[in-house]
Amino acid sequence: MLKPSEDQEFYELASPTLLPKASGFLWNESMMIHVNCRGYTVAQFMQPEPAKYSHAPNLEAKTFMQPEQPYYAHHPGRFVYVKDEETGEIFSAPYEPVRVPADQYTFAVGKSRVAWKVEFGGIALEMSLTLPKEEPMELWRIRVKNLSPAKRKLSIYPYFTVGYMSWMNQSGEYNEALQSIVCSSVTPYQKYQDYDKIKHFRDKTFLIPDRPAASWEVNQEAFEGEGGIMRPSALDREELARGDARYETPVAVLQYRIALEPGQEEAYRFIFGPARDEEQIAGIKAGYFGGTNAGGDDGFVLAEREYDSYIREGGGCMEIATPDPELDNFVNHWLPRQMYYHGQTNRLTTDPQTRNYLQDNMGMSYIKPQTAREAFLTALSQQEPSGAMPDGIILHPEAELKYINQVPHTDHCVWLPICLSTYLDETNDYSLLEEQVPYAGGQEAGSVFEHVHRAMQWLIRDRDERGLNYINQGDWCDPMNMVGYQGKGVSGWLTIATAYAFNVWADICERSGQAGAAEEYRLAAQATNEVVNEYLWDGEWYARGITDAGVVFGVSADREGRIFINPQGWSLLSGAADGEKREKLMQAVREQLETPYGVEKLAPSYTAMREDVGRVTQKHPGSAENGAVYNHAAAFYIYGLYSVGEKDDAYRLLRKMIPGPDLDDIVRRGQLPVFVPNYYRGAYRQFPRTAGRSSHLFNTGTAPWIYRCLIDGLFGLQGCPEGLRIRPQLPSHWNEAKVTRDFRGAKIRIEMTREAGVREAEVYADGAPMADGILRDVRPGAEYRVLVKLPFVN
Repeated sequence: MLKPSEDQEFYELASPTLLPKASGFLWNESMMIHVNCRGYTVAQFMQPEPAKYSHAPNLEAKTFMQPEQPYYAHHPGRFVYVKDEETGEIFSAPYEPVRVPADQYTFAVGKSRVAWKVEFGGIALEMSLTLPKEEPMELWRIRVKNLSPAKRKLSIYPYFTVGYMSWMNQSGEYNEALQSIVCSSVTPYQKYQDYDKIKHFRDKTFLIPDRPAASWEVNQEAFEGEGGIMRPSALDREELARGDARYETPVAVLQYRIALEPGQEEAYRFIFGPARDEEQIAGIKAGYFGGTNAGGDDGFVLAEREYDSYIREGGGCMEIATPDPELDNFVNHWLPRQMYYHGQTNRLTTDPQTRNYLQDNMGMSYIKPQTAREAFLTALSQQEPSGAMPDGIILHPEAELKYINQVPHTDHCVWLPICLSTYLDETNDYSLLEEQVPYAGGQEAGSVFEHVHRAMQWLIRDRDERGLNYINQGDWCDPMNMVGYQGKGVSGWLTIATAYAFNVWADICERSGQAGAAEEYRLAAQATNEVVNEYLWDGEWYARGITDAGVVFGVSADREGRIFINPQGWSLLSGAADGEKREKLMQAVREQLETPYGVEKLAPSYTAMREDVGRVTQKHPGSAENGAVYNHAAAFYIYGLYSVGEKDDAYRLLRKMIPGPDLDDIVRRGQLPVFVPNYYRGAYRQFPRTAGRSSHLFNTGTAPWIYRCLIDGLFGLQGCPEGLRIRPQLPSHWNEAKVTRDFRGAKIRIEMTREAGVREAEVYADGAPMADGILRDVRPGAEYRVLVKLPFVN
């Protein structure tokens, strides 16, 4: 019913109803499209802020993707109606809007292409979508084949949603000169000063075919008539009415009338997207369909090929072969792709949250280290001289801080050493610390080392009299906005995370020859951990924080929100939890937060507003930050487990992040294992019926942390100044694993196996033992073979 393709290039689903929200996504340098198995889409492009060219049927707010996106009959989509001219029978592909069950159906999510194959009544219809590398447009192929023994007369109707473009001005028509559908609108604005911003917008939506159509319709209401979108009245006629839209909702529908002999097929290509004017549309048509090169390929084919190469640039730095083939497929093919999307596009925003920007580029350290390096310098150039980091990083001259980035959060500094450490582990590029970078305002500059030092000092200063870090209107948890808005509330998690950041920075200081600074920050970490244990330990786990009114929350006395995952996981990282506390808090997590779908962020979920905590408590119980299996937080905890050697607990929870391998589990989550979502529904003990459902949001900081758990934890192949430190933590039930690791320009092939008589891990490089498990002096271009012998686990 669902499986990877034989070449591992696609993940295939054989039903449009088993997982009706199953989806994949494509992106390029200026757009993103999220498309599901039934043909519904969410598409967005940058100009420079996010905009749409395929709209809902009503006026919609400027939003990106919504969690658990609801789909409805008129949700934007890409469909093909097929009519048998002799019988009048109609079906549609991929499934919507007609919803006729197919004789055969395949939805295939690939790395650079999404495709469908539908067979009904002796007709096979294939659809595929890809993108160019840079331009905001969709490249579609449609192929129709006669599988029956008789000649078939058909009408093929490609249907592309344009939707409600603008309340100011919208229209659509078939442009004879371009032989394309062109729909026009004007972006609404109120202030005259905004006119200069919008007058060059791509306010036209076009559909360019590679051959002229027999007829068309551009008026959505006229196309549907009394039959609606499921059985449009226009399909009852021999040809479409060739109508236009005049301040009416446009649509882009073409009709092709064909006669196919048995086994005969016809192929079509289309380009769909936004443009400024007809001149630009003409240029696109000429560039993609206007001629061929010496090899016989036109611009469309070349763009497909270039995009595939672009996507393949985002491969990971390891390939694994383990006793879990589904894990192998996800790690080798899909996880690095998701990391690459985040780091390459910055989530298609011009002001990414600072924490997101830094963590996404932590992931890019494994894929394109130079990109990560440049991003760290960009972020630091916007740091205040005080050491404070902004709530968002401006990436475009016309951008400004928007939405959540206008709300003051206090955690951004803590991510600097944590994310930087991964880059240094991968590259050993300690020269980065010497780079001179200006501070915000340009009046002062300092080395990267000085910038991070000031950030750590800011964390030391931004504390109350007890030594606990203020939360203001949020920390990593955006909607925890009312704990400290009066200036007194503190974040338990941030205080613990600060201790961890101090220790990470101390290690970096020591490795860069700054022994005095290293000692200073180790002492600061120790003092912070002591404060944590004095004020935040609740007897079985750590509290989440203390409100402006001095109320400790996230403790056993609370009816809701008794325990939060973040303080527990980060206490393992910071060293706050000693052996006894560690056992207690891990047991509390198992009993109160662990579910079949992963670890919940908090429990029990809030069911009503708690005004001294904030809007996180207003979210539906078990959704998002209010008690979902919030994978980003779960990944922190898993990384913490690996840091203290709890390899079996860590792997069990890591594996729960990926749908499957059981079919029932995948159906429950409703998502293909081609990305890790922002969350799965939680409140498992309160509302078990909905627990486990995927949010289908692929924008998440989870991906780089999973990769880091794999590199540093599970396979233990972490870089260090001397080379590659090898100390795997395979789960007890694995007796072997193989990893090919690309590291500092070398290729390292590692075989891990359990052997009788082995008491502790033994590491051999090209047959020679390595007493400390470090492969030293790794040479670019070289290839190494490493054998790791591990003891059997009783």
